[in-house]
Amino acid sequence: MKCEISLTQGSLKKNILLFSLPLIFSNLLQVLFNMTDIAVIGRFAGPIALGAVGSTPMILFFITGIIQGLGSGINAVVAYYIGANNKKDTEETIHTSAIISLIFGFILMIIGILLANWILLLLNTKEELIQGACLYIRIYMLGMPAMAIYNYGNALLSASGDTKRPLIYLAISGIINVFLNLIFVIYFKMTVAGVATATVISQYISSILILKALFKGTKDFKLEICKLKITLSKCIKILKIGIPSGLQNSIYAFANLFIQIGINSFDPITIAGLSAAANADPLVYDVMNAFYAACSSFIGQNFGAKNGLRIKRTFFIVAGYSLFISIFLGSFFFIFGEEFLGLFSKNQTVINAGLYRLKVMATTYWISVFMDTAISACRGLGKTLIPSIIVILGSCVFRILWVHTIFMHYRTIESLFLLFGFSWAITAIAETIYFIIVYKTELKYLKNI
Repeated sequence: MKCEISLTQGSLKKNILLFSLPLIFSNLLQVLFNMTDIAVIGRFAGPIALGAVGSTPMILFFITGIIQGLGSGINAVVAYYIGANNKKDTEETIHTSAIISLIFGFILMIIGILLANWILLLLNTKEELIQGACLYIRIYMLGMPAMAIYNYGNALLSASGDTKRPLIYLAISGIINVFLNLIFVIYFKMTVAGVATATVISQYISSILILKALFKGTKDFKLEICKLKITLSKCIKILKIGIPSGLQNSIYAFANLFIQIGINSFDPITIAGLSAAANADPLVYDVMNAFYAACSSFIGQNFGAKNGLRIKRTFFIVAGYSLFISIFLGSFFFIFGEEFLGLFSKNQTVINAGLYRLKVMATTYWISVFMDTAISACRGLGKTLIPSIIVILGSCVFRILWVHTIFMHYRTIESLFLLFGFSWAITAIAETIYFIIVYKTELKYLKNI
């Protein structure tokens, strides 16, 4: 059965949608499985355990952001070589990136385990939450090597136009995750440790499945143990894109840690409500992220194929799809916010606190589209350093200043979460201008070849 979709030929609207749909379902499955962790904890372990787990997402993203960035680098480089029909460089990149991914997975695992408690203390995490949050992070970190390998395999398959098999593997591991959640928390009374352990097991299952697919790949697109070695030129090319992207994710998360400090200034019940409401964010972001992944892959292959017109059209099509999704889902959460929060807690005080956050975010999701589309388009063209600097200034530095000025003055939930919309708007303007400059420069280069 042919899984690949052509990225350099055919209808862009149709192929981008077909490419993105499996990614959307993959991302939504991942979000739903993560939400199951929160729902099981909230309903069967109480608000303190919910607050403990809810105190960790920004910290986890800070640690794992480098893995996601590395995957972006692998995807962009492989997509470029596939578009240029360069089989030797494609093969070298596949085997070089496998080793790099595994190394980064183990390094991040060690860092996360060692620094978990220190980071939680630094963020002024409530005393009654810190023990459970630290335990959750340390167990979660044991799955970093598996996460690195899955992201590696997903990046390779997506670069080739195959987004269906990662969806299948994620579905299998996710169902196992849900099943283990219920067993560990309800039957064995493991609470926080239970959901963390279930997540780690599911991560290793997904990594094994995707490795199996790569080992059984075609002659020109196959992972072979005997060919595993680091080719310096490919290593540099991957890291040149992957490291700035990863640092961008981590620094972005670092700025969000200051938001976590603001969240931690509220009482535990309010923190539980904000943690429950935060589950709406990935449902929106991860659907849009599927189109951003398509943007990088399509632009990467068409850049390799020297097709400037398809690069520009890809940018606008992805922006259009993402804008529609952000408005649609934002409206849904604005209208049905209370029902959504009821999935995670029966406590009305928790639900009321979550509603404040949910309504602010629901009206501002759409602004992020213009920022993220430009960033993913630049990544497809192999440009990540300047976009990373722009994100640091427009989103990270701005958010830190906001928390220490606007929020410290008003100290309300609304004044804290309004910073997202303003930071997205500032960053989007700068990122879009930079993409226009890069596109025009590369277009001249392609015409002169």
